[in-house]
Amino acid sequence: MNDDWARQRTEAAHEHAARLAARQDAEHRQAEELLARFVEAAGAADLPAEALQVKGYGGRGTARTPLHGWYLRADRTAAVSTDGDFFVLTAPLSLLDRVRGVRPAVKRPPLVLGAGGKDGDSIDLVDALERLLPGWDALQGSAGDS
Repeated sequence: MNDDWARQRTEAAHEHAARLAARQDAEHRQAEELLARFVEAAGAADLPAEALQVKGYGGRGTARTPLHGWYLRADRTAAVSTDGDFFVLTAPLSLLDRVRGVRPAVKRPPLVLGAGGKDGDSIDLVDALERLLPGWDALQGSAGDS
């Protein structure tokens, strides 16, 4: 009986984990689609991209990157590149990193930037994009219609 109960609990835990992974994957796909549409709209609107930098943990300097794009958060810790890739722009930086620069890894974007952080630290991805280019979604829709 005990083995049966343990097996059922294990199966339930695996099922729960699979459902969570599927939900997270769907959210990432939705965020990736939003970023792709934003990049298209930003290009159509000639929204100037800027050189992106990585911030060191604890405010320990910055490092340049080969990337250009738009910062999604006011604290400049997340950005979308002109290619539509999402980046978290914080890292432990060595002196060499600060001199030579770094190439951050592409991450899967969330629908909420900073979720789980302190109150006021999170922002919906849609709101962050709207702050960068007000009306971008309508602009993108009309650009695709022409």
